[in-house]
Parts: sequence; structure tokens; C-alpha cells
Amino acid sequence: MRGLYPDIRPYARHRLAVGEGHELYVEECGTPEGLPVVFLHGGPGAGIEPAHRRFFDPNAYRIVLLDQRGAGRSTPHASLEANTTWHLVTDLERLREHLGIERWVVFGGSWGSTLALAYAQRHPERVLGMILRGIFLCTPRELDWFYRDGASRLFPDRWEDFLRPLPEAERGDPLRAYHRLLTGTNEVARMAAAKAWAQWEAALCTLRADEGLIQHLTEPRMALALARIECHYFVHGAFLEPDQLLRDVGRLRGIPAVLVHGRYDVICPLEAAWRLHRAWPGSELRIVEAAGHSAAEPGIAQALVEATDAMARSLQGIS
Repeated sequence: MRGLYPDIRPYARHRLAVGEGHELYVEECGTPEGLPVVFLHGGPGAGIEPAHRRFFDPNAYRIVLLDQRGAGRSTPHASLEANTTWHLVTDLERLREHLGIERWVVFGGSWGSTLALAYAQRHPERVLGMILRGIFLCTPRELDWFYRDGASRLFPDRWEDFLRPLPEAERGDPLRAYHRLLTGTNEVARMAAAKAWAQWEAALCTLRADEGLIQHLTEPRMALALARIECHYFVHGAFLEPDQLLRDVGRLRGIPAVLVHGRYDVICPLEAAWRLHRAWPGSELRIVEAAGHSAAEPGIAQALVEATDAMARSLQGIS
């Protein structure tokens, strides 16, 4: 089975001020003369990891990775101020211009796929190709599945743990209840809510629960950014109009795209990827059997590396 590329270190790091008090952490890896690709992490709020550099051939790609507003090493940490989908789309254009890149490949997974679609639909002329994993369109149907009634029926034990921080009277609308706790002034309640939120997601991220991943995502600093920013976005429907990403998919016509999705993804069910693929002529959908949501699932990692290799071959010399 094809694995990830070997670990690499950035050849450049940047701090990019984008306004409203936000400063982004950005790193570049691979080769400066390579095919530009921007990596969009999930969450929102999860941040980038060293493993994210390894989906790309460092001899073929100029790999740009960034922590989105409030996430990872970007500052201020876990901030919700001036933090919406459209702020992030604008940040990507500022970053592209700052780095002197004319067009780039856009790679995103989970929430990163949402942001990738929003960005590409607003700036299709800047996109050479797209590789998306764990497709998430942030529709009410998807949010209800994961935060109200759906995944809870598959994992009633985990769901009980997820509801525990919430007063019983508020458990009928967990998103609103969590939003109140995560934006409140009670630090103890805020951290308890953040950990429970992150644990629910981490436990369902892989086909079989990965204790290392659960520990990583429930580490206090990580959990706080992940829970606060995700909940902020989700109670606002990711600041998108109803079905906007499907409605505007025609703007992506002609952009080569590979969609990679685990058959048994219980965070972002396959239905969204199927709907997007059917609405997007020319897109390629690769369904990975025996896989859940995480990009670290062996079959998904293999499919992503195969997609980036193929994209590099097909676009060589075009950027």
C-alpha cells in the first residue's frame, strides 16, 4: 500500500497579519519552484500538523500550509471575533498574493473541503485543481446527523458522554447549549464543554477509535480552539446560504477535481460527497472501503497521495 511521503521540514515560515487583530501562521515546504498547493485543515479550529506536509511529493510541489483564524499557532488563539467563512476566503487571497502565486491547487479535508469549495466558487480563476476529502457541505441535514439525531444512534455510549456537560433542559438542541457554554465566562464549564465536544468528534473520526487521536484532540489548548470555533461556525450554518455550495458548483466547471471519501464516515456521511459529485460534471469520486473519516485511515491516505501524484503529473508546467 502506498504510504505518505517522508517527513519534511518547512523551508520558510511566515506570520501574516490579515486584519481585525488576526495574524496567521503559514509555512512552506517542498520546492519553491514546484506546483503550488494550499492545504486547508479541518475543524474549523483544528490547525495544521507535520503529517499534513506528507500528502505531497516534495520534489513536485510548493506546499503552503496555514493555521486558519484562531487555530494552531495563529493568534489570537480560539478567537471568534471577525472569524467567518468569508474572512477565511479573503485570508486565502491575501496569502496567495503575499506569496506571489498566480494559481494553485486547493487541497482540503472535512471542514477544509467546505472552505475549499467556498474559496474556489468565489475565485475559480485562481484554482488549478482540487483534491477534497471527507466532503462536508455544512447543511442542516449534516449538522443534525452529527449533533442531534443520527450518529447518536450508532454510538449511544459516546453520545451520553457528549450530552453530560449540558443541563437536561437544553439537551434537545446541543449546538445552542454548547455555544452558550463555550462562549460563557465560567472557565471550568467552558473547558469541560470543550473536552466533551472534542472527545465526541475524535472518537468517531476513525473506523476504530484511536486513543492517540482522542488524547491529541482533547488536549486543553487544542480542544478549546476546536470546540469554540466549530460550534461558532455550526450555529451560524458556516455563514453560507442554504445549499450554497451545491447551488454554485457550476462556477467550478472545468476545474479538475478528485473527491475522496470513506464508505463508513460517520462524521460526514458519504451522501454529501455523492451529491457534490453528481452536481459537478468532471469530478472524480473515490469511495474508500473499510474507512471512516480521518485522512490517517490507510486507504484514505493512499487515495490522497495517489491523487496528488496524478494532479502533479497532469498540471506540470501549467501553473
